[in-house]
Amino acid sequence: MLRYLNILAIVALLSSAIYAYSIKYETILTSEQIVKTRHAIAREKDAIATLKSEWAYVTRPERVQVLSDKHLDLHQLTLDQIVKVSALPDKTERVDAIGRKLELLGLGEPTATPRDEKNAVRAGSTPTPPVR
Repeated sequence: MLRYLNILAIVALLSSAIYAYSIKYETILTSEQIVKTRHAIAREKDAIATLKSEWAYVTRPERVQVLSDKHLDLHQLTLDQIVKVSALPDKTERVDAIGRKLELLGLGEPTATPRDEKNAVRAGSTPTPPVR
């Protein structure tokens, strides 16, 4: 009987040692993953900082001005370009081809919404069914 207890104690000791080593190696693996993740985060922060500095360089006003002068045919505002409001064309004179076609189809009128139907029921009139 004593021999069985000794064997059982040795097995318990070995299993506890195996469990302790497995936890130790899992901890080491997890800490290595944390370090790798921290390094990846630092690389991404550096990349973001680099992109921000490149964006700041690209959008500098003096650089944009040089590019606009080179590629766009812009002229400075002169006094003969300034006109009175009455000399500007009337916005209602614009031709709206799509709007004209919708009016010809009878779709130019506003459509009834559920809110309009509720107000019509409250006022005492019957709501019109929606057109499909």
